Amino acid sequence: MKMAKQSSLTENDADLFQSHAGQSPVAASVARGTCRLLDQMGFAPLMELPLGIGRRVDIMALGRRGEIITVEIKSCAADFRADGKWEEYLDYCDRFFFAVPPDFPRGILPSNTGLILADKFGAEIIRPSYVMPLKAARRKAVTLQYARCAARRMHRLLDPV
Repeated sequence: MKMAKQSSLTENDADLFQSHAGQSPVAASVARGTCRLLDQMGFAPLMELPLGIGRRVDIMALGRRGEIITVEIKSCAADFRADGKWEEYLDYCDRFFFAVPPDFPRGILPSNTGLILADKFGAEIIRPSYVMPLKAARRKAVTLQYARCAARRMHRLLDPV
């Protein structure tokens, strides 16, 4: 039996995690900094997570106790104004944040959502999010979706065939 050649991650593989189809360099920087913050907070961030409603959240992060944070990245005012789908994400998380670059006009964002300022080096929470605990059945469904998506991605990294 011929053994398959093992693959290893290289610097070029970082592109897999930092760029998605259509994502601007600003959005990629905000995503990177936000994921770093979430990791420091003890959450496991996962980018571009598909939900059962046919939508995909920019970042979902799972906490040690099963709490779920969703982050919607907005790179500029036009990006925010063109997107009305973010409210659909509220039913799939305990806390919701917008993550934006430092020069974003913050006044246009809803005041009842959390706010993160981020660049490629890091991020900080400017305004905390309200906690809206999920019901048990929804939490289970979202957590399973998160886990299956993360496992499939890891498998594709290890076996990219």
